[in-house]
Amino acid sequence: MIANALQDLSIIGDYRALLGESPVWCFRSQSLIWVDILQRRLLRYWPQQGEKIEIHELPFLCSAALLTEESEQFLLVTAQGVMLYDYSQQSHRQLCPWPEDEQTRPNEAAIAPDGSLWFSTMDVTARSPIGSWYRYEYDGAQPEKMLSDQHVPNTLAWLGSYVWFVDTFRHRFCRSAAHRISTQTLSEWPIEDLLADGSALTLDGMLLNACWGSACLTAYRLDAAAPQWLTTHPLPVTQPTSCAFGGPDLHDLYITSASDGLAMPSKTEGALLRYRTPYTGQQATLFNLKK
Repeated sequence: MIANALQDLSIIGDYRALLGESPVWCFRSQSLIWVDILQRRLLRYWPQQGEKIEIHELPFLCSAALLTEESEQFLLVTAQGVMLYDYSQQSHRQLCPWPEDEQTRPNEAAIAPDGSLWFSTMDVTARSPIGSWYRYEYDGAQPEKMLSDQHVPNTLAWLGSYVWFVDTFRHRFCRSAAHRISTQTLSEWPIEDLLADGSALTLDGMLLNACWGSACLTAYRLDAAAPQWLTTHPLPVTQPTSCAFGGPDLHDLYITSASDGLAMPSKTEGALLRYRTPYTGQQATLFNLKK
């Protein structure tokens, strides 16, 4: 771990999210996609096109927009189900319905190494541990529930034969077999005094985790043993939510944040941040659109 690894801070644009989340670098278009969950918006930043930001209003709550095998066709994880979204037409079609009732909403989501969608659900009030982890393959009628009784399930990072995730309000780091989350292969470790939210993984297996409410990122080394804390990076936002590597060389770290719930938010709360780093991130996996 390199001291002062986050350099050259840029606060991107004037948009301030209530709940910015799920940044994903689109390597084909060299743009960053993220969502504002509470304002029902899909956002896109084009660093090589005059720092342009595009905003699409959505007709539903959406927690993530992910890449698929088709360029400009994005996978949306929404409170009305999993949708395939045509970016240029701003149209969508449902791939599968929402698997739960109105007590829950989608939260974390990512594409697994095998091209399937994994996503989590949580109590809309964040009070009760009624969340779950699901796996969905294209053309499936319903997603497969892998694990239940989660409070605020966050982070998805595949490394070797394992998948890593967290339960924010239970203060737990979790690890399971990479092909499926199951109680049979589940291991857990406590996370002291921090609310671990979304994460980004470097090529060499270092996890950078956004710490909700603590104005920082924490770095961990992931291996076969317990996660090893490496360092903490202070941030100019109180509620960082997630992060993703981007840029032509995947050295830039983008961080989303939230202003929701802050009595007197500063001018940076809810902003999209970018740092230059000495690390190399992992290219986003594409959702498999073939049966």
